[in-house]
Amino acid sequence: MFTLTEARTRDPRLVPVESIDAAISDIRATVTANPIATAICDDVLRVNSPDVGTRRGLTAESLAYSTLQAGPEFARWLAAQKPRVRHEQDDAVLIDRTDNTLTITFNRPDRHNAFSNALRAELIDALTIVIADPAITDVVLTGNGRSFCSGGDLREFGLFTDPAHSHLARTRHSPALLLDAVVGRLGPRMHARVHGAVLGSGIEMAAYCGRLTARPDTVFGLPELRLGLIPGAGGTVSIPRRIGRWRTAYLAVSGRQIDAATALDWGLIDDIIGR
Repeated sequence: MFTLTEARTRDPRLVPVESIDAAISDIRATVTANPIATAICDDVLRVNSPDVGTRRGLTAESLAYSTLQAGPEFARWLAAQKPRVRHEQDDAVLIDRTDNTLTITFNRPDRHNAFSNALRAELIDALTIVIADPAITDVVLTGNGRSFCSGGDLREFGLFTDPAHSHLARTRHSPALLLDAVVGRLGPRMHARVHGAVLGSGIEMAAYCGRLTARPDTVFGLPELRLGLIPGAGGTVSIPRRIGRWRTAYLAVSGRQIDAATALDWGLIDDIIGR
């Protein structure tokens, strides 16, 4: 799946770590706990090579994610959780337009902007405005509070019990497809400014943006395999385009987080701001 090294390297096929033994220990823990999710994640990353179109890549990812939603590993994680709670909020995403610049701000600071279905719907509305209005020439995606986006709202996981309908919702109402379309028009003028915890769906979406900058306090990670799932917000498409499938696989299987300096060195982000 990938090769670990304790030497610093820019070769995306190699994953530089401080300790190979410690990294292997983390990887072994994930593989032992969730071997099915690990194998399926590897399959999807191999299929979603950088030249695969976004829609095709998202379809493969979503079918795999849906399969795992009906699998024993996710069921085991879900059984240990508290009752499911649906997030309801009318201003989960704020939109501000100044001249030709539209700023889209995640607005759940009390939950580190956890990505709920309400937030997803409002983000889709905001991106639809961008696509519909050619006068918008610059877009900034950011978040209120201590974090840009800490990933999916775990309290909502399991609310949708039908994987088939979940797949249709993910592929027919996908922020990733809209982000990709906006970037196709604006390029680096579609700018994600991230900070704090940028985990799971947070980094998956931000990685689509034409320009991605982070504050020095930012940490990045893909924790989904520990739930018996794989990245499901388009990350098996967006992240390999930036850092290759090998380092993407490492982030997913190890469960480790990397800091802003490492993200910059790997090419996950384009710059560190506020240094």
